[in-house]
Amino acid sequence: MRRRDFIQVTVGSAVSWPLSARAQQRALPMIGLLSSRSPAVDAPLIALIRQGLNETGFVEGQNVAIDYRWAEGQYDRLAALAADLARQQVAVIVTLGGDTSALAAKAGTATIPIVFATGSDPVRTGLVNNLHRPGGNITGVSTLLAETEAKRLELLHELRPHATKTAVLVNPGAIPRAEFQLNDIQAAARGAGQDINILNASTIRDIDVAFAKLVQMRADALLVTTDSFFFTHAPQLVVLAARHAIPTVYFRREFAAAGGLMSYAANSDESYRLLGVYAARILKGEKPGDLPIQRSTKFELVINASTARALGLEIPPTLLARANEVIE
Repeated sequence: MRRRDFIQVTVGSAVSWPLSARAQQRALPMIGLLSSRSPAVDAPLIALIRQGLNETGFVEGQNVAIDYRWAEGQYDRLAALAADLARQQVAVIVTLGGDTSALAAKAGTATIPIVFATGSDPVRTGLVNNLHRPGGNITGVSTLLAETEAKRLELLHELRPHATKTAVLVNPGAIPRAEFQLNDIQAAARGAGQDINILNASTIRDIDVAFAKLVQMRADALLVTTDSFFFTHAPQLVVLAARHAIPTVYFRREFAAAGGLMSYAANSDESYRLLGVYAARILKGEKPGDLPIQRSTKFELVINASTARALGLEIPPTLLARANEVIE
C-alpha cells in the first residue's frame, strides 16, 4: 500500500497519531464531525453523541472512528473544513455549532449523509424543505433556540418592566440567522411598545466594544441572541455583564450556571444524544432524507438568584414560580 494511503490530515487539531493508529482508524467506518466551536466547549456535547452511538451499537475506536474539525469560532473557516471532510470520503458528517456549520456541510457535499444540530428552524434557514421528510442527504435536530428570542425579550421585560433602554447583542456573521433573529425581536419589541438598541459582535474585541457602548448608553438590560460564537465566549460575556451590572438574559443554561442572571432554553441533552443515534442509523443503511427532523419540546427557565442579589434586583414572584431551576 502506498504511504499516502496511510496519511490523514487533521485540520484544526493539535493531536498527532502514529501511522499505524491512523491506518487502523481508516479501516473503520468514519464519521466526520464539523463544529464552528472548539473542543473544550463541545466536549460535553460530544459525550452525548458518543452515548447515542453506543446505544445503537457503535463505540469510537472499536467499530467506528470520528475525524474532528474545529473552526474555533471563525465561521469563515467552515467551508474549507467541510470540503476537507468531503475529500476524505467520510461515511457521514455530524455538525455542531448551529446552522453555520450545517450550511457549510450542505454546501460541501450533496452525496455524503449529513446529521446536523441547529438552534434555528431548519426550513427557515434553508437546510431542508420539509421537517417530516427532509429528503436529499441531510437530517438532524433543532433546539429552536433562535425562534425563542421574543420569549427571552418578554422575560427580560417582566424582570425589568420599567426599563427604557434594552440592548440586543447579535452576531452579524451568522447568516441568515441574524436577520431572522432581528426581525423576530423587533416585531416583539414593537408589540410591547419597547425600544431596543442593536449591538453587533463577531470577534472578541467586538464584545468588549459592545459592552463599552452599553455603558455609554446606560442600558437597563441586555439580550444575548443565540449564536455559537457567543456560547464559545460565555465566560467573557458573563464577567462583563457582572462588571458593568447589566441584567442579561441568555440562550443556554450554561450561562446562568456560570453566573449569568437568567436563561431560557431548550433542554438539549436529548437532542445531542439523538445526533449519535441518527449517525448510527445511517451507518446501518438508513437514508438521511427519510429520517424526520427532531425538534425540542421542553424549554427551561433558569434564574441565578445569587446574581440577582448582587445586581440589587428583586425577581418578581410570578417569574420565580415559573422557573424550572433557581441557582442560589
